[in-house]
Amino acid sequence: MIPVLGEQEFRDLMAAVCAPVTIVTASVGEIPYGTTVSAFASLSLKPPMVTVALDRRSGLLPHITASRRFGVNVLGQGQDDLALGFARRTPDRFAGVGWHFDHGLPRLEAAPGWLACDLTDAVDGGDHLLLLGTVTHARSTPAAPLIYGYRTFGTHSHFALRPRHPIGDHVAACAR
Repeated sequence: MIPVLGEQEFRDLMAAVCAPVTIVTASVGEIPYGTTVSAFASLSLKPPMVTVALDRRSGLLPHITASRRFGVNVLGQGQDDLALGFARRTPDRFAGVGWHFDHGLPRLEAAPGWLACDLTDAVDGGDHLLLLGTVTHARSTPAAPLIYGYRTFGTHSHFALRPRHPIGDHVAACAR
């Protein structure tokens, strides 16, 4: 039997799982809200659906659950500063950022990919909620995606050369 990992060991293991970097948005009237999210994935093709995992403490969560809609801005290579800006707890994350409303949701002009979604369901995920969204509109331009892994930003080619994370050896040792 494999022993349960401690919180830090689990964090270290999950750091080795590379993920796309997105900025999830919502609005209340004309006021935009947004935060950086790397827990994003496609869920279904028919109908087109995505998943976003948000911390239950996220200030964005009440706006999404109230409006039943959210936007996903998929960031591209070199947009590290944009991701960091929306990850910080600042009063106006949109200050100095080009954006506009698209289908009623805040859309970042620099993001190469964008999805407008209707909230279909919110599923309990421990300290997070897993939001399921049906994609109602989408736009994209060709660009290398911004990826987060090993607690840093990069691209697919950047992470291809990374060594295996040592937590893998720890888990293997525990299984013996």
